[in-house]
Amino acid sequence: MNKTIRRASVFTLLLVFSLLIRATWVQFYEGRALADDKDNRRNAIETYAEPLGNIVVAGEPVTGSARTEGGDLAYTRTYENGPLYAAVTGYASQAYAPTQLEGIYADLLNGTDPRLRTVTDTVTGRRADPGTVVTTIDPAVQKAAYEALGGKKGAAVAIDPGTGRILAVVSTPSYDPASLTGAGTAGAAWKRLNADPDKPLINRALRRPLPPGSTFKLVVAAAALEDGLYRSVDERTDSPDPYRLPGTVTDLTNENPDAPCENASIRVGLQYSCNNVFAKMAVDLGEDRVRAMAEKFGFNDGTQDVPVRAHPSVYPSDMEPSQTALTGIGQFDVTATPLQMAMVSAAIANGGELARPHMVSRVTDSGGDVLRDYDEEAGSERIVSSSTAGQLRSAMETVVDEGTGSNARISGAAVGGKTGTAQHGENNSMTPYAWFTSYARSDSSDKEVAVAVVVEQSDAARSEVSGNGLAAPVARAAMEAALRD
Repeated sequence: MNKTIRRASVFTLLLVFSLLIRATWVQFYEGRALADDKDNRRNAIETYAEPLGNIVVAGEPVTGSARTEGGDLAYTRTYENGPLYAAVTGYASQAYAPTQLEGIYADLLNGTDPRLRTVTDTVTGRRADPGTVVTTIDPAVQKAAYEALGGKKGAAVAIDPGTGRILAVVSTPSYDPASLTGAGTAGAAWKRLNADPDKPLINRALRRPLPPGSTFKLVVAAAALEDGLYRSVDERTDSPDPYRLPGTVTDLTNENPDAPCENASIRVGLQYSCNNVFAKMAVDLGEDRVRAMAEKFGFNDGTQDVPVRAHPSVYPSDMEPSQTALTGIGQFDVTATPLQMAMVSAAIANGGELARPHMVSRVTDSGGDVLRDYDEEAGSERIVSSSTAGQLRSAMETVVDEGTGSNARISGAAVGGKTGTAQHGENNSMTPYAWFTSYARSDSSDKEVAVAVVVEQSDAARSEVSGNGLAAPVARAAMEAALRD
């Protein structure tokens, strides 16, 4: 073989090797990337080639699948009472990425989860039958909170304190997930929903932290009792009224100037929602001890999964004493979701232990065999001592029986709560946020529930915005439904 032919042969062989390497790269690397690309139409065709698995509430599916007419997508997602459960289910769309439980369990619901595959599926390459997501949601509690919020912009979360099972997740105004399912109609609905100034696609219950206002005083009170600043909720505090914020010439006053807030006990301070008491208490404790207690309850947790990832609730750091004082009344840079404030009440109601909150009970395969049991995994963590929890329950019940939370009273139940009205806008120029966090325990059974509600906006006049006036009735409706036999 002469030199020219040999070189040509080597060059040709190198070209062949290059083509083989490139083909292998495309098939095994770029092929996977292309297959996973959200814009790959084949993914949608495969996903909707068969009915999806269902999300179940109290034994009944609140999702379904319907045969389409024409087109290359054989099925589309359907929803029962879509707006009622939108904050739980989210949506599965032929045009957009799925959200909420639809997104978290997309593989389970479309049959691609490896846990679903049988030996036959592996041999034939057939997609497995889809699984089922069984939620902890109580339809009566969900409906009661949803209807009580009505046309208000707000949210509610209800938790079983003993088990951590989330009984309701409500966000209003809501939307119909069905409007986003079809590839041909989803675009217009998407534009309309995103242009809506009320932002119905935001899950306010889990994903919109706001200043919690006076509901945060429960966390400060817990820190004061646990750290020994005060021995009981009935010990008088060192709380001048008005209280001058440290390092400033600003006096912090109370909503009710006639309330007995000067040197008031924790019980009286919660009963009348005395700002001076808890602002001074936060300064006396110091930001580190208040933050430590807040974090035990769940603040500053960036991995709070229920299993939907909740937005972190925040207790700030590196503050001036005057700023620490404002955090004592749930202002400055303190933020919380309704989920977080429900967790505070749940831990207090449960003797100081916080059962891990979760809104999925279990996931199963198509035959009903359990793939994962979240109820068994829940577990609990001690937040405060049983003594501290008992004292706080007693003080919270005083708030409802004799104080600012009277609209949460329920006949035949022990109810404890804390109101909050959080400032909104520069110099409190916008409508305040109305909060209420609470628990209720039936006198005749072992049923109990913890509920947190926030109302961002309503038709009420600004002067009428209060936790007791707007949020407490919503909480009462949810608690009554949870305790009902």
